Amino acid sequence: MSFRIQPAPVARPNRCQLFGPGSRPAIFEKMAASAADVINLDLEDSVAPSDKDSARANVIKAIGDVDWGTKTLSVRINGLDTPYWYRDVVDLMEQAPERLDQIMIPKVGCAADLYAVDALVTAIERAKGRQKVLAFEVIIESAAGISHVEEIAAATPRLQAMSLGAADFAASMGMATTGIGGTQENYYMAREGAKYWSDPWHWAQTAIVAACRTHGVLPVDGPFGDFSDDEGFRAQALRSATLGMVGKWAIHPKQITLANEVFTPSAEAVSEAREILAAMDAAKAKGEGATVYKGRLVDIASIKQAEVIVKQSEMIAG
Repeated sequence: MSFRIQPAPVARPNRCQLFGPGSRPAIFEKMAASAADVINLDLEDSVAPSDKDSARANVIKAIGDVDWGTKTLSVRINGLDTPYWYRDVVDLMEQAPERLDQIMIPKVGCAADLYAVDALVTAIERAKGRQKVLAFEVIIESAAGISHVEEIAAATPRLQAMSLGAADFAASMGMATTGIGGTQENYYMAREGAKYWSDPWHWAQTAIVAACRTHGVLPVDGPFGDFSDDEGFRAQALRSATLGMVGKWAIHPKQITLANEVFTPSAEAVSEAREILAAMDAAKAKGEGATVYKGRLVDIASIKQAEVIVKQSEMIAG
């Protein structure tokens, strides 16, 4: 372990991020009443170019008019390669109330991208006397983004969360697929006539988790495009949770329950974690650095694993 302590990410529930287009204000109240921890009002891919201005106005109005409760409220701006992003930032920062918690920056390819947005946001905050420091979340959606993932994770103290955007990522990598997340038909191993499908996103997710955990950022799994496939969504979410991700996007309301189920520690898991902590407390009282719990060795590393589960449960309950 390095002598530099691994920073803890922001302590907030982030099991499910529910997305909705800024061009459909009729659904905003339903989004606010949902069980999602994070609401992402979208100005990017789900909004047609002809609707960008009206969608931005809809979102600014809703930030102040809708009761978002205790949810984290985020707006996905347009990419830095478009003519829309600067107006998204300026209008949100100058016109929207401080109920806005963060902005999501898509298709981030390097630390300089965040520097550009940070500079603009900081200038407006100072000019307008805004008291609330706006947070950032980013999406890794390109070969450049995954290549520079660690420098992106360290780019600004505003950064709180990072997601993998599978569709644009696949296009940037030249992957032969049109699927958004999940296993892919032709990505398999074969033996004795049987096929075994592996996870083509695993390595990218692992890189994101490692970069995020190194720099105190929440790693979040992105979208699963087939919202008719509950089993596929749950399988991908379980893999992501096992890797260390804290939550997943929902592009349809039915995916909220699935995400919350996966990323909420079960009562059994929490009970076992507490028992491991108690067993280690008893071992330490005897001057021992390890003990046996249900036939398996547990030690100091086991304490850290158990504490993650207990703290996550307490945060969600709180």
